[in-house]
Amino acid sequence: MSNEQHAQEIVMLRAEIEMLMSERQALLRATGAAAVFVANLDSELLPEDTYAVADILAHALNDLTEDTLRDALELVQPSIESARAEQKEQ
Repeated sequence: MSNEQHAQEIVMLRAEIEMLMSERQALLRATGAAAVFVANLDSELLPEDTYAVADILAHALNDLTEDTLRDALELVQPSIESARAEQKEQ
């Protein structure tokens, strides 16, 4: 393999890793928001036709590793605090 091909492969791998890391951040934000939403949800107020979807979401969150869920919650915490502060101001 030539040095040029090797360098091209490295550039492509770096781009792929950057894309995957960006996607991971977006998924962690969605996961963190979903976890906070579920934690604050009053299940008695849910319409019956949403029980199945809520159950799927709860199981998906429960299936995550503790580290992943912690990362997700830490990522969204500043946004949650900011949103709560805005609500208090209104």
